[in-house]
Amino acid sequence: MANKLIVSLSPHVHNNDSVQKNMYGVLIALIPALLVSLIVFGLGALIVTLTSVAACVFFEWAITKYILKREQTTIMDGSAALTGVLLAFNLPSNLPVWIIIIGALVAIGIGKMTFGGLGCNPFNPALVGRVFLLISFPVQMTSWPQTGQLASYLDAETGATPLALMKQAIKSGDPSVLSDLPSSFNLLIGIPDSCQMGVGCLGEISAGALLLGLIYMLWKKIITWHIPISILATVFVFSGLMHLANPIYASPVHHLFTGGLMLGAIFMATDYVTSPMTHKGMIIYGIAIGFLTVLIRTFGAYPEGMSFAILIMNAFTPLINTYCKPKRYGEVVKK
Repeated sequence: MANKLIVSLSPHVHNNDSVQKNMYGVLIALIPALLVSLIVFGLGALIVTLTSVAACVFFEWAITKYILKREQTTIMDGSAALTGVLLAFNLPSNLPVWIIIIGALVAIGIGKMTFGGLGCNPFNPALVGRVFLLISFPVQMTSWPQTGQLASYLDAETGATPLALMKQAIKSGDPSVLSDLPSSFNLLIGIPDSCQMGVGCLGEISAGALLLGLIYMLWKKIITWHIPISILATVFVFSGLMHLANPIYASPVHHLFTGGLMLGAIFMATDYVTSPMTHKGMIIYGIAIGFLTVLIRTFGAYPEGMSFAILIMNAFTPLINTYCKPKRYGEVVKK
């Protein structure tokens, strides 16, 4: 009787990972992009980010305490703050505060807490808030301050973004329009060539800063390479083939470095809750997101397609998980 066989429920393997540790790890990875946005956008970036984070944290606390009637709130695990930062990174730097608050309410209230909170939401909450604002306030959500006037907040003149120029080249059939695009190097570091050009949302202006965040998260093993690399590779190959077929389509490098592609591929498509569980499923998920993004950018009415592509594939995640089930321990594989 001294040697007992103790049988217990899973999990049987323990490590130092936790929700709080991973959420704050992602927030740390977002710091380079946040610093670039503060340098480029100035006061607007600060107002939009602080408003979004404060509103998301407040709404999660209020809904948990007064609607769900739970004694313990989850605002300290970092998930609400992360949603706030990601929502802010998907907004223009001159967006009015009241619209930001509405977006935070939708992101937390509808995108997250309606389904039961963290771990239960089928769609990325920040993208739910962003797409809701895009549909409800299309003018405010697509008015981008010009580079030379970014220090001001609400009274800056607006200009066309690189994605808008790429769409204009397709509609006009004139590839010379693409000559006005910023250089690849400037898109990498986040400095447009022309002071009359709009630079887009807060978190999409410097591909290099976002890549630093990817390197950090891979180093800390917060995420794996499967989703971001499969998205980026798919976009590069698909857009490259289209560019070779017809020069009115932008080069694959411009597709990678413009818009919310890097932000979505690295920080939003990799969301633990809304992405597949297996590596095979992650690759299928990433390839589909990359293909849909280029498809929407090229043939859709809206210049950007990353947000819609991720939300569409969020809906397919349960199906992908069903198809890509991991082999059970001791299971005999039928040949």
